[in-house]
Amino acid sequence: MKLRLLICTIFTLIFFTGFGQNKIDLKAIFDINAKQIKISQTIQYQNTSNNVLDTIYLNDWNNSYSTKKTPLAHRIADEYNNKFHLAKNKDRGYSVITSIKQDNKNLVFSQLKNQIDIIQVALKTPLKPNEFYTINLDYIVQVPSDKFTSYGYTDTGDLNLRYWYITPAIYNGEWQYYSNKDLDDLFIPKSDVTLKIEYPKGYTITSELDIINKEEDTKKQTVILEGKNRLNNKLFLNKISNFNAIQTDDFTIISNINDDGLEVIDKVLITEKVINFLLDNFGKPPHSKLLLTNIDYNNDPIYGLNFLPKFIKPYPNHFQYELKILKIALQNYLENTLLINPRKEQWLIDGIQIYYLMQYVEEHYPEMKFLGSIADFWGVRSFHAADMDFNDKYTLAFMLMARSNRDQKLTMPKDSLLKFNKNIANKYKAGVGLKYLDDFVNHDVVENSLSEFIIDNKLKPTSAKAFENYIKSKTNKNIDWFFNDYLNTRKKIDFKIKKVRKTKDSITLTIKNKRDNSMPISLYTLNNDSIISKTWIENITNNKTITLPRNDANKLVLNYNKVIPEVNIRDNWKSLKGFFFNNKPLQFRLFKDIEDPHYSQVFFMPIAEFNNIYDGFTIGMRAYNSTILKKRFNYKFEPQYSLKSKTFTGSGFVSMTHFLEDSNLYSISYGIGAGYNSFAPNLFVTQFGPAITFLFREKNDLRSNKKQLLMFRYSDINRDEDINNILTTNEPNYNLFNVRYVNSNDNLINFSKLRTDLQISKTFSKVSLNYEYRRLFESNRQLNLRMYTGAFLSNKNDANSNYFSFALDRPTDYLFDYPYLGRSETSGIFSQQYIAAEGGFKSKLDTPFANQWITTINSSTTLWRYILLYGDIGLVKNKFASPHFVYDSGIRLNLVTDYFEIYFPLYSNLGWEIGQPNYDEKIRFKFTVDPQALLGLFRRRWF
Repeated sequence: MKLRLLICTIFTLIFFTGFGQNKIDLKAIFDINAKQIKISQTIQYQNTSNNVLDTIYLNDWNNSYSTKKTPLAHRIADEYNNKFHLAKNKDRGYSVITSIKQDNKNLVFSQLKNQIDIIQVALKTPLKPNEFYTINLDYIVQVPSDKFTSYGYTDTGDLNLRYWYITPAIYNGEWQYYSNKDLDDLFIPKSDVTLKIEYPKGYTITSELDIINKEEDTKKQTVILEGKNRLNNKLFLNKISNFNAIQTDDFTIISNINDDGLEVIDKVLITEKVINFLLDNFGKPPHSKLLLTNIDYNNDPIYGLNFLPKFIKPYPNHFQYELKILKIALQNYLENTLLINPRKEQWLIDGIQIYYLMQYVEEHYPEMKFLGSIADFWGVRSFHAADMDFNDKYTLAFMLMARSNRDQKLTMPKDSLLKFNKNIANKYKAGVGLKYLDDFVNHDVVENSLSEFIIDNKLKPTSAKAFENYIKSKTNKNIDWFFNDYLNTRKKIDFKIKKVRKTKDSITLTIKNKRDNSMPISLYTLNNDSIISKTWIENITNNKTITLPRNDANKLVLNYNKVIPEVNIRDNWKSLKGFFFNNKPLQFRLFKDIEDPHYSQVFFMPIAEFNNIYDGFTIGMRAYNSTILKKRFNYKFEPQYSLKSKTFTGSGFVSMTHFLEDSNLYSISYGIGAGYNSFAPNLFVTQFGPAITFLFREKNDLRSNKKQLLMFRYSDINRDEDINNILTTNEPNYNLFNVRYVNSNDNLINFSKLRTDLQISKTFSKVSLNYEYRRLFESNRQLNLRMYTGAFLSNKNDANSNYFSFALDRPTDYLFDYPYLGRSETSGIFSQQYIAAEGGFKSKLDTPFANQWITTINSSTTLWRYILLYGDIGLVKNKFASPHFVYDSGIRLNLVTDYFEIYFPLYSNLGWEIGQPNYDEKIRFKFTVDPQALLGLFRRRWF
């Protein structure tokens, strides 16, 4: 009996030590000139599951750089970064495995289809529970350039390495492997690591591992690095090292994070301050070194600080450096401590990191403002943004996505998140959520539980579910809402005080939950600005009526401390002084501001624009209500004075937007707009009309660029009569009903867009179809195709007028949709502006219009880099004439696709145009000065 008990105890100890017996022994010879590493490696891995394994998997993430079809390549292209796709083969890395052996016998191995950075290995002998496999590998690593992910070889000949050698994948009942997507989230078991590194003399090596031995001769150096229970293993080989070590009694921080010119003594004091904060909250670290790098910071910066020009310094240098060190120290500490799957449960690490960043600022810099010292500047301190505390930015950044219906649930896998959500919004929502939970269950419970959870689970396999069970054991309150609604859904938080009845001694009020969730809300009673009471109201499914003692209260406020991330806090308070006191006063502000919920805000902005050559520069004032956070109801009015036409012009609109969650129908917008502008010298147009737009996107994959639009609009156009142009005099005024449908998939590698358009007017009706396709091939050759066809269903217009006809090369744009600089020009540089619409031809041919039907194909392909060859063909059909075949060709200079392009015609129906007179007048250009269009270059990478 005792023997059996002893055996059971031994096996139990073996099982619960988890991955502690895993070992990686590696010998690496670096050939820096060839950018290669020759590796001989031994991996020992324990099967801690109850299953027998005959196949194992290995992570070979360096091989994720090897082709343009890997998940990493697709991820980079999805965010409209073409560096990887356009890179030379020598810049991309790869791995060449020469052998994998077990007991000196070759094993059969292969790369997974579509995941060539994962290796499948068939074992000679099935691996039983609690047994180990030991395999030997020989392979060559070709190091990639660092311009793709910041890791690799640099232009200066240094090597920055992460995930550079092969590691075992975890099996915990199922295999936990996935491909590299530049998310810094490899999930591997902790292992005892020994590295024997041979590298050229003249280089300095930096690592989190301990240096056990070091030798050198005239040509090379050999160093042995060792570490117990390791997860991450970064390695840096530098000709000139910029790493500095600051050592304390407990551990050493090695860092090359930009110090903003601080003195050495200041950096030492700051680092010790950060170390003490970590020790106070998490106890002694499991390892003796913490490596903090500029790469880590650039991948996860203090957003807000990094967007400002370097010469603008709203915060003290020591504060900026302190937060940089703290943020990356927290990140690396947690990544090296919690054995959690970062691809699936990153929210927990992110939430703890942001929670303690907020905690640190509350403790050490409670007076720090969001705008720093700028908040005290004259003209700035009147803005509501100047009143915001530094920590308010976390809720603000999350609300940018929540208020635009682009937020994603925290439990979504990391590789499914939009870039903005992965980098910013979800991290902040997780941290703010822990603060919300802490406020609900009473202060210090969550904070203490977080510290205890980290200490108790150091270097032990754990999960978000384990954290949930742990924190539930520390409170008697029902916190299912946090894990069910806050973490696992996109449900927003939005409450309002609906009704209030008061007596001398009591207050009876009704609170409405405007969203379908079970999240609680805090209710405060105040006497002026003094808090009388705070009550948590739970389980409000729709409306809930409660009665409170009056206690001299004269104001009721929901979420008074703004800990709860509500999407709308404008209806959170009620005065007990009377009805009219509850009306929000108007507040006028110069320039856009952060939303102030206590006022109805109107913003004014001076504007100076150049929209067309007839009005020239216009100056005026924009009045609007939109803040940095999106609103449902918006208006904008822009009265302007045109310096050239000497006339008042302008535009305005009023609109309402409804966002729909968990539906492919993403939003519904409707409104009415009007405008008055020049369309020719001393001629003006008045536009007026309502519109409704339906936007669709894939509800389960916001990263997908597949989007659809359905728009209905009515346009009433009134133009001044042009007495000098008899062909347009007969139709100066008209109205039109338009239905438009767009289906697009806007990607860097494969781009497609389908647009159909129906127009119905008193004198005509017409339908058109436009399809665009772009493909960027692996050879870096680009193919562009555009097909357009349109036909009149009826046409009662004057046969001598082409104002409403289909255009071959330059539409008349009678709906005033296109950003023409010189809309009515027939000669000169502004008549050469090209907009890819209708026929899409670049050459101006003898049949520029079609009053019956038209069909064209526009194409271009790469000659060299940004120089393309284009060609257009088509048929143009006019009444009482046979279809006319048209064609042109030339050179397209593609500087910024869709934004800045130049076209040089070569050969067309007109013959060799390049040899004809006035060739410079035949050159066409595409150019946009619209800031919103240029911002699209940024948006498509982040949203």
